[in-house]
Amino acid sequence: MTGTKPGLRQILKAVFGAFIGVQSEQQRQQDFQTQDPLPYIIAGVIVTLCFVLGLMLIVRWVLS
Repeated sequence: MTGTKPGLRQILKAVFGAFIGVQSEQQRQQDFQTQDPLPYIIAGVIVTLCFVLGLMLIVRWVLS
């Protein structure tokens, strides 16, 4: 492990790639080289919450 600190763009790219299930091997290797998974976990929770809230808003709008 090199312990490089990922930038916001790299974190979001990794989270969205994992979210839709498409990620290159090079990106996956780069993600696993970081020592702290906390930024990825936080970003994943935020993206998931936004997705669920977005779905709830769409359903309310369609049913109204």
